[in-house]
Amino acid sequence: MSNEVLSPAEMAEADRLAIAAGPLDGYGLMQRAGEAVAAVVLARYPAASRVHVLCGPGNNGGDGYVVARLLGESGVDVTLWVSGEPRAGSDAAIATAECSLERRPLATFVAEQGSLIIDALYGAGLSKDLSGDAARAVDIAAGLSVVAVDLPSGVSGDSGHILGTAFRADITVTFARKKPGHLLLPGRERCGEIVVADIGIGNGIIAQVASRTLENKPMSWLRELPVPTVDTHKYKRGHVGVFSGGPSATGAARLSALAAARSGAGAVTVLSPGNAMQVNAAHLTSIMLRKTDAIEDVHDFLGDRRSSSFVLGPGFGVGDKARDFALAVLAGKRQEGGVEGLVLDADGITSFRNAASTLFEAASRPDAPALVMTPHEGEFGRLFPDIADDKSLSKLASARAAAARANATVIYKGADTVIAAPDGRAAINSNGAPWLATAGSGDVLAGMIAGLLAQSMPCFEAACAAVWIHAEAGSRFGPGLIAEDLPLALVPVLQELVEARQKVPIG
Repeated sequence: MSNEVLSPAEMAEADRLAIAAGPLDGYGLMQRAGEAVAAVVLARYPAASRVHVLCGPGNNGGDGYVVARLLGESGVDVTLWVSGEPRAGSDAAIATAECSLERRPLATFVAEQGSLIIDALYGAGLSKDLSGDAARAVDIAAGLSVVAVDLPSGVSGDSGHILGTAFRADITVTFARKKPGHLLLPGRERCGEIVVADIGIGNGIIAQVASRTLENKPMSWLRELPVPTVDTHKYKRGHVGVFSGGPSATGAARLSALAAARSGAGAVTVLSPGNAMQVNAAHLTSIMLRKTDAIEDVHDFLGDRRSSSFVLGPGFGVGDKARDFALAVLAGKRQEGGVEGLVLDADGITSFRNAASTLFEAASRPDAPALVMTPHEGEFGRLFPDIADDKSLSKLASARAAAARANATVIYKGADTVIAAPDGRAAINSNGAPWLATAGSGDVLAGMIAGLLAQSMPCFEAACAAVWIHAEAGSRFGPGLIAEDLPLALVPVLQELVEARQKVPIG
């Protein structure tokens, strides 16, 4: 299954295009959707004593009528509860007419222990808070097994926001492609296992919709993953410079530096204040060290070390020095042999809270190095306060708006990290691991991105790859993970990806 993510509006367009192309009409697609849900129910819940199907007035309810009819024909004890009447002549009205089961009003809905609920009330298209009989049904369903049709009712398909209240499903059966609400929190937590069913909307139709959103998976960026060739030397694999903080705050930079090296950079240098040289030297072996106190030192390094990418922020400190160093890197030229990019993290981001326009202007020069920013929620709000304060925006929309404004790739971190490019492309990460919620984890991520950028991996793809690999390594390591474990935990994940990349045809 491909990894495009369709908004509810894009899914509606895919439906329209599929109907226009044939051979299935709207009711034919509805029949296929109902068949897919019924098949899951019969396979997963063969011992359910009773199944309650809850149907709304729209197409989601139409799917539910098909499910109820098919389960009834299979000998399942089905009770049908309805809210509202389908529009006359609609596909949902046809499905209603085809279903001969007794229709009971949702207002009188009751369910016994051990029964199964099929939520076909509203799905992904809901745009207002769930209330009244539907909200009451959510309360009754608490503690029972629930299969949601398309998306648990009450979860916004666009944003994953909870609209008043929402069902908590054990399984959600959706169609053709996932929606943002399946991947963005808190909606993702309400979906349970997500089953994407093929109902006859082919890849060609999805391509016509031209979604700019993906679920972040290796299929999106594996072809761009750098793999060294037999004639590669260390500087051909790129040189990463990581700016260090003072003597009491050097560890974060070393974590970034080690991650950059593990990610394939041929050379890595920690750019250290003079008063922290001894501290850093005591902990570094294969990673180089260079005294960097003033802006002139930055210019010298840019001029004579063939540096490819930089990390600025981890443990660095907030203030003028961080701003000056970042702007000096961005003043370089992104061309063959020049600086590929700057990863701005942590203190580097916060340093521009009152000078964001200066940063964004520097990143907007046509030949400027690529800028990647990795804010968590608090840092995002410091740099983009108006976007963060707009509660109508989803995390996906917020990241897109920020990337466009900053002319940067923005990695809006969290359990549902969103990666957005300035050209409108975006990816939602879905393999996040709770074990990564540990100090220093973000420093490792920043170094990984710089390591991939240094090897000339395209910026958006490098960001997506680093986020996925970072999460996968954390998930595989599991309980007990600390940031120092992560660089070595990357190795088996990278080995598998490189082996897979070598099997991908070139061109």
